[in-house]
Amino acid sequence: MSRLGDLIRTERLRAKLTPKQVAKKCGIAESYLIAVENGTKIIADDQARRILKKIGLREQTEADFTLDDIAATVDLAAMASPVAKSVAERPKQKPAPQPKEEVVASVSSGGEEEKGVSGSVWLDALTSVLKRVPVMNAVMKPVDYRLLPIQSGRIEGAAPDKVFYYLAPDDSMRGFRIQQGDLALIVPAHSPIDGAVMLVEYNSHRFLRKVKKMADFSVILQSFDREYDAITAQISECTFIGRAAKLEVTL
Repeated sequence: MSRLGDLIRTERLRAKLTPKQVAKKCGIAESYLIAVENGTKIIADDQARRILKKIGLREQTEADFTLDDIAATVDLAAMASPVAKSVAERPKQKPAPQPKEEVVASVSSGGEEEKGVSGSVWLDALTSVLKRVPVMNAVMKPVDYRLLPIQSGRIEGAAPDKVFYYLAPDDSMRGFRIQQGDLALIVPAHSPIDGAVMLVEYNSHRFLRKVKKMADFSVILQSFDREYDAITAQISECTFIGRAAKLEVTL
């Protein structure tokens, strides 16, 4: 099985093109294209991109997901089947009579003016099952992203566009196994959660701290670098941004 071959087949069917039409547009042999789609020939990423562009896939889709992302997450062969079925079940229409040469020209003359495929099977599928989650630094500026799966429309029980990774800026939480450079997945939580590691803003500083709730409407914000440290603060003086649900460590 070739995932790139599956991807090309899926987009070809989406564009309602035959292997012969795509081969002519791309300047390759029809037999080679069929072999790639069937997984008996290996195709390089750059050539796959050229074929997808000729088919009509818009460049903007590349900005969100790479071919590696697609290959690692989507069963393109399974996705291609419903597309093929829908194409096969469409009522056949008799083409308007015209010379064969003109038919070929109408398929392959798009060049730079082609509108491209409206949407994409694999992109639509990815956006429904994956989310590009930003990695935020200490001043809450995005510096990277990670792909996370969406389950039942949520990530860790929260709306996908509300979660983010926080890049630990120092070793102040090393005693709680969070070191500089580690990524804590932050899920929105605006009230203190007893025993949770939370992203908190206090005295104009933002940091990860382990929270302990007290009965007098105060909290203890705990850190542990080379030694244990704690700050007692009134809940009203703190802004709770979210709880750390997962940790991605740097080895």
